[in-house]
Amino acid sequence: MRKKRPKSSLPCPNLFFFVFFVLSSMPRRRHRLRCPFLATTAFSGAAVLVLLFISLLSFFTPPFVDHRPENQLSSFEHLDIHETEPERDILFQVPGEGGRLKQDLWRSKRAGSFYGCSNASKKFEGEVNTRPDRYLVIATSGGLNQQRTGIVDAVVAARILNATLIVPKLDQKSFWKDASNFAEIFDVGWFISFLKKDVKILKELPRKGGKVIRAPYNMRVPRKCTPRCYQTRVLPVLLKKHAVQLSKFDYRLANRLQTDLQKLRCRVNYHALRFTSQIRKMGEILVGRMRARSKHFIALHLRFEPDMLAFSGCYYGGGEKERRELGAIRKRWKTLHISNPEKERRHGKCPLTPEEVGLMLRALGYGNDVHIYVASGEVYGGEETLAPLKALFPNFHSKETIASKEELEPFSSFSSRMAALDFIVCDESDAFVTNNNGNMARILAGRRRYFGHKRTIRPNAKKLNSLFLNRSNLTWEAFSSKVRTYQRGFMGEPKEIRPGRGEFHENPSTCICENSEAKKNSTIQNPLRVNSSGRKEGLSKFISEPAYNHDVDNHDGEDDSRDADEEPELPDFDDEENSLQAKSALNDTELENDPLARSEDPEEMFSD
Repeated sequence: MRKKRPKSSLPCPNLFFFVFFVLSSMPRRRHRLRCPFLATTAFSGAAVLVLLFISLLSFFTPPFVDHRPENQLSSFEHLDIHETEPERDILFQVPGEGGRLKQDLWRSKRAGSFYGCSNASKKFEGEVNTRPDRYLVIATSGGLNQQRTGIVDAVVAARILNATLIVPKLDQKSFWKDASNFAEIFDVGWFISFLKKDVKILKELPRKGGKVIRAPYNMRVPRKCTPRCYQTRVLPVLLKKHAVQLSKFDYRLANRLQTDLQKLRCRVNYHALRFTSQIRKMGEILVGRMRARSKHFIALHLRFEPDMLAFSGCYYGGGEKERRELGAIRKRWKTLHISNPEKERRHGKCPLTPEEVGLMLRALGYGNDVHIYVASGEVYGGEETLAPLKALFPNFHSKETIASKEELEPFSSFSSRMAALDFIVCDESDAFVTNNNGNMARILAGRRRYFGHKRTIRPNAKKLNSLFLNRSNLTWEAFSSKVRTYQRGFMGEPKEIRPGRGEFHENPSTCICENSEAKKNSTIQNPLRVNSSGRKEGLSKFISEPAYNHDVDNHDGEDDSRDADEEPELPDFDDEENSLQAKSALNDTELENDPLARSEDPEEMFSD
């Protein structure tokens, strides 16, 4: 960058006094010039004085200062003043059109070889043995998607305990403050009927004379509680009290279970749990309006709310104002440790900014003509923060822009119902993108994997971090090439994650099957593959099972009509419980010894 001369402390009028002093100090001659030589000498002296005056004037005059931000200067203005190269291209100029990649931007070519399969084995179906006087009540925790994990695991817990499950209670008192009950968000009749061969479910505890026969005994179980944990901790209480309520029920079941229990999870999550007809209908309207605008569209789940950023401990370059504002919010949680923003970012724990998401997508090859649906809450910085993303993708939509206030009025007062509408649009999108590792991102990644590996893009935040910070030193071609390299294994392709890695809700590998012919061909062509961690792995480790057949009361629900055409994905850093949920951490051994060790989890507020 051109060096700037320091400003003078002398005012401009002093120049004239200085010149006058120089002239007056010169020796005076009383005799006249008597020859041409002396006249010439006098003229030369005068010229020297003029040049001296001009030099002094340029030296003391304040230099011109360009007040434009450095990132708005052209590539020529970034060059050193002594640089002799004739011309240089503008370094970081984002092209308007999209790029051409070897892979399809909208779907995986290999997706047709995989399908969701969650049939119960004949042995499992024959073991249904619900005992009388065993009632399990579940009180979920958190927002819509965190509660969804609790509902799924509640069915499995009831099966382990041979208990009758009471329709789960939704969290109505937490940060989300949504008074909706289960039947106002999910189709409760479908839920009970679909699972009747797996678990007996009642809408409420048995009553006699208008009163509940047995009031449930309230207790807690540790995170990641195994089947043995339920049998040793909950079953004795259930046998004695006959009705037990498990409170704050989220992620209270082990990640790894036997195959039949994992498949039961899939039947609940991907088939039994569906939204009410009112929510589904409005969701279909939103999807239809996006389809009317473009053949393909992206859905972006953008988490960049002030509370969430404060909790994460990340810093986004907003100076003292940002530190003050987010620091004040952070004081709400007394148990939060002091974080190192740079370390959090290096480890991929900080959500990408809207601008960074836009740059990632453009680098992957999505042009500025692509339509993008954004599901988000209040964005920190408002329109100023969103402006770079909107500049990269002018066709920017949300449910508020494609639906009228009157249409959204039945949902707008209920955060979970509004979240359900976003869930539907994101699920039906041609490409789902997220800037975070929250519950909605993880659940949708698993769901889209199950229903045909729909294109799902999760940022490789660890690698992208340094790239974003140094992008001003790269050409666009170099930057986009590195983004495409770093995003390999994070684009939702089949088998990007080794079976068993990550939360089961995000990687339901037990419920993903491969066509036998496709598997045979892939084994011949590529007997060893490299997984996301860089290790070679034989294809024989992957499970192949028959597809789920909806023969329960002719239940061929809406999800079954989907074409198996695309996909999702989840990277290594997602193996941790949640980039926002894993702040306070006791390991599984500590939790096993202390079921109430995690009694209050403020991070649940931001896990959706």
